Amino acid sequence: MPGPPPDQRDSEKRSFLVLAARYSGLALALPASTFIGWVIGALLDKWLHTTWLYLVGLIVGIIAGFVELIRAVTGSESKQ
Repeated sequence: MPGPPPDQRDSEKRSFLVLAARYSGLALALPASTFIGWVIGALLDKWLHTTWLYLVGLIVGIIAGFVELIRAVTGSESKQ
């Protein structure tokens, strides 16, 4: 039995690649935002001679990562 037509196979490959790219972005969003928040907090600590701003940056980065994750998940669910 022959498989699907070539143009349907191409669209399936394309949709797989789009999904793979979307999920890769989600997998990187939380750690990247956490790291960036920590770095900004650490730099502010050095600049202002404090010892606690890295925690604020870390928490803000984690919150930003979760917000982006939730926005991406709810946005993809509403498109379906």
